Amino acid sequence: MNFSLYIAKRYIRSKSSNNAINFITIIAIVGIVLGAASLFIVLSGFAGLRDFTLEFSSIIDPDLKAETSIGKSFAINTNQDKQLQAIDGVANFSKIVEERIIASSDGTNHPAYIKGVDENYQKITAIDSVIPYGNWLYPDTPQIVSGWAISNRLSFFINDYNKTITLSVPKPGKGQINSQSQALNQVNTVNVGIYDINEELNNKYIFASIETARRLLNYQPNQVTSLEFKLTENADEDVVKAKIKTILGQNIILKNKDQLNDAIYKMLNTENLAVYLIFTLVLIIALFNVIGSIVMMILDKKKTLNTLFNLGASVKDIRNIFFYQGILMTFIGGFIGLLIGYIVIQLQASYDLIMITPSLPYPVAIHFKNFIIVMLTISVLGLIASKIAASRITRDLVKTN
Repeated sequence: MNFSLYIAKRYIRSKSSNNAINFITIIAIVGIVLGAASLFIVLSGFAGLRDFTLEFSSIIDPDLKAETSIGKSFAINTNQDKQLQAIDGVANFSKIVEERIIASSDGTNHPAYIKGVDENYQKITAIDSVIPYGNWLYPDTPQIVSGWAISNRLSFFINDYNKTITLSVPKPGKGQINSQSQALNQVNTVNVGIYDINEELNNKYIFASIETARRLLNYQPNQVTSLEFKLTENADEDVVKAKIKTILGQNIILKNKDQLNDAIYKMLNTENLAVYLIFTLVLIIALFNVIGSIVMMILDKKKTLNTLFNLGASVKDIRNIFFYQGILMTFIGGFIGLLIGYIVIQLQASYDLIMITPSLPYPVAIHFKNFIIVMLTISVLGLIASKIAASRITRDLVKTN
């Protein structure tokens, strides 16, 4: 066994004759334990919030979305349709017509987006799972499915055939306008379902059949604003993207789920980084106690160090004793801290100890990468702290006077 490591282990296990040094050592290890546990708990909490936030928005997000970089819409012909269906890795795709509109009911107006979808849309997303009231659309009917916030704003529910919801968009063109019919394209619809995803989306989309959306926008039968794809489980995303671009042309922009939610990802990643840096600072402060503990131990063991030096141990060997001691303190404290943090997160996940609302527990998620992040942070900071403390040992300190 390495001589310096052997002595370091003995120093870790043995108590000093000075109670103050024992107390400082305990404080140093406790500081590391609490710092590691806190960092892991916070990272797991943010991982839970991230998963919770993206869980709802991703319900209506496809694996890939194709949009044009020129204008708002593009045409897809029968041959392209067949080629897209034949792509290895594409399970299915849906044609979409999306545009900003005004929804009106009983004199009340609300800005929203119409999202016209074809019969494949239910195969692309899990939209059925977020419709607590009513049902999904029947193809080629003047039916809509609205968000909870929109239905509240316009005061309608489901299957009320006496309450018409009018969808309007400005007509393109020039010239003088003499009536509302000249200014607006309008369709009258009936709400048959209400979806509930999150506050933003509940206030944004009105789903309709693609035929209704095309009729409202004066689109051609083959005209779409986007295509949404569901990929097979083992599909190579990059390969599928390249094939789609070959079929649709280079003016097509393809986005995956991460890119569709890039604003949310940036916000969550920024917050996560900020909290990580704050708790890393707490760990740095805790590791100052490790430096102080090792320096106090060096002074306490000065006579022993003189003996080791006279027996042939080099200054480097003696420095390594306290370097290894600091590393051992850091690793032991970090491991115990991770264990405590893991237990706390498991208790929260199993027993809902902390609640955001009476029915919603604070979300947490255990990711393997968080174990790596905490241990890597502890290890790097522990190495630096141990190196600083061990460097206090000089030849003058250990040699016999």
